[in-house]
Amino acid sequence: MGSTTISFMHRRDFMTQSLAASALALSTTAATAAPTSKRPYFELRRYALNAGGPVGKLADTYFAEALIPALNRLGIAQVGAFKLDIGPDTPTVYLLIPSASLETLGNLDAQLAKDSAYLKAAAPFLAAPAEHPAFHRVDSTLLSSFDDFAVPAAGKRIFQLRTYESPTQQAHENKVAMFANAEIGIFRSVGMTPVFFAKALIGPDLPNITYMLVFSDQDDLQAKWAAFGASPAWKKLVAMPGNGDDSLIRKITNLYLSPKPYSQI
Repeated sequence: MGSTTISFMHRRDFMTQSLAASALALSTTAATAAPTSKRPYFELRRYALNAGGPVGKLADTYFAEALIPALNRLGIAQVGAFKLDIGPDTPTVYLLIPSASLETLGNLDAQLAKDSAYLKAAAPFLAAPAEHPAFHRVDSTLLSSFDDFAVPAAGKRIFQLRTYESPTQQAHENKVAMFANAEIGIFRSVGMTPVFFAKALIGPDLPNITYMLVFSDQDDLQAKWAAFGASPAWKKLVAMPGNGDDSLIRKITNLYLSPKPYSQI
């Protein structure tokens, strides 16, 4: 999945400006309605780490002992942390930060700056020397869920993170409607377990949909995708005029992730 590249130290300015822009883009109803915990917003961060050396351990310590506990103290629970298993961008860690409020996400850096416990625990990561930085780049995408957010049960599991880029805004809205009205139900009918389905409000490669599924292992993933592809309901849905991928989707990005030991998802 592509993502907007921003300076870590300027993420607060980026989020503040972007949140204001996203509010204008939402409909009057969506902008004024109070979001519920079942349909939250997410910030999806991608930490591209530097290969080799102690930086991986430094980042893990930061996430486990500084950032995630601080987010929990701010009332943000169920923070996901995942490593990219396969792909050219390894080593990479994804953080999924859910919130019922855009304002909460926009003010994260300001709130963290007031947390003395966070600042103390985060110091080695934040003040890493330029010749040995703790990360290569941090990217951020703001997502708005259009289905319930479901935290899977603990146990052995892998996650699939998929992004569908659409060629036009209308194609994107049509694909969102296709998901919301039928496709998500087909996922569940064949035994798939979604974590979230969301559309990107701010980020790269807009317009796009991003969603996450969870499986027990690769065999489970392959079997359930085969069942999805063979589903009569799916075949009927995709055969309807205007529902083909060629008209709704420009590009699909597919990532396989594993939860880090400190992940709360």
